[in-house]
Amino acid sequence: MNISDILNPLLSGDTLISQLSVFPSYDTDIINKSESERLIALMDIYNLYIPSQMSIEIYSKLYLATLRSLQKKDTKTAIKQRYENYNCINNKSYQGIIGGSDSFTIIGTSGIGKSSAISRAVNSFIKNDVIKLVNPYADIIPCLIVQCPFDSSVKGLLLEILRNIDNKLNTNYYNSVVKSRTATTDMLIGMVSNLAINHIGLLIVDEIQNVVNSKNGKNLIGSLTQLINNSGISICMVGTPESNRFFEQAMFLARRSVGLNYSFLPFDDYFISFCNVLFKYVYVRNPIQYKDMLIKWLYDHSKGITAVVVALVHDAQEIAILEGLEVLDINTLTKAYNNRISLLQNYIDIHDTSISSNVKNDTKVKTEFNNTYQSENIIEQLVKKSKKENLNIIDLLKDICNIEEVSI
Repeated sequence: MNISDILNPLLSGDTLISQLSVFPSYDTDIINKSESERLIALMDIYNLYIPSQMSIEIYSKLYLATLRSLQKKDTKTAIKQRYENYNCINNKSYQGIIGGSDSFTIIGTSGIGKSSAISRAVNSFIKNDVIKLVNPYADIIPCLIVQCPFDSSVKGLLLEILRNIDNKLNTNYYNSVVKSRTATTDMLIGMVSNLAINHIGLLIVDEIQNVVNSKNGKNLIGSLTQLINNSGISICMVGTPESNRFFEQAMFLARRSVGLNYSFLPFDDYFISFCNVLFKYVYVRNPIQYKDMLIKWLYDHSKGITAVVVALVHDAQEIAILEGLEVLDINTLTKAYNNRISLLQNYIDIHDTSISSNVKNDTKVKTEFNNTYQSENIIEQLVKKSKKENLNIIDLLKDICNIEEVSI
């Protein structure tokens, strides 16, 4: 088997970043278009993807795991394992010969871009969803992604793998098993193991956190371990941090959880760069002002979760267009935060921000300000407050942005 027929060359550095990046097309004339045209074009910002260090690590991990699996398929050991799996299918005694390639996890907070990073990585290194080889003749699925059943059913997961194989290869394994009604879990493991040896490079099981609160959780992980030992493929399990407490319960579970772990993004150069690129996609008529202040506000109200940042910027511009405000500022962002993502606010503590010491010109948009200045022009409200309470307008401005007083 020629690996180069299945995988693109392993990339690194600027070449990899360029390959992973997605920048939607943008025409500056869009701000002069009608309201409906701008609202439709505004959805393009959801397609923006700027790779982070997490994206690079996930790409390398998935590529090398796929490579290890593919290298086992032409070996004599793989041929012997097919025979043992055939015994398993026929309810005869069998054993794992090929041995596990490896299993690993990608654990990360919801919304930080795990799924996007996985999708971009896989699309970058595989040549096609299905590769048809001639010598030897074989149909190879370089990477197969399935969802962990909500009840962590072992049989449910194995059937889901069969269903996805059928979708890729136009086969009929799933219907054959369902119609027979006699297939045991062991028989299914043998069947799926044989198909994995012949046709699958890397298996990715998403939503693995479903095992946490299920009585079938340990059984499902055990079946994945058996699948690894009987097929030699790499299996990647993807989930949220709540998965960690499940894998910490026992040594054999902890061994399966070795991998990549990610939390909220820090307020660093990547986050600032991400926001600055996002601000280039303006669909309101007025240009964005005080970008540094907006970036700090976005971090405080998103905990660094890029999915929340994009949603806030999208919805703030949508509100600005629909209400005729035509500006992306603290006012419209606050409306989006209060009215569009209210269910997420319990998970975002705007008093608890992790700010890197190397970020210059640190500004703090206070919670009091966010709750007070929402409905009208910000400067106008500050002037009213200054007059009403006999306060210095400069002191009020210092609460929301950097002010430098210059003597003339």
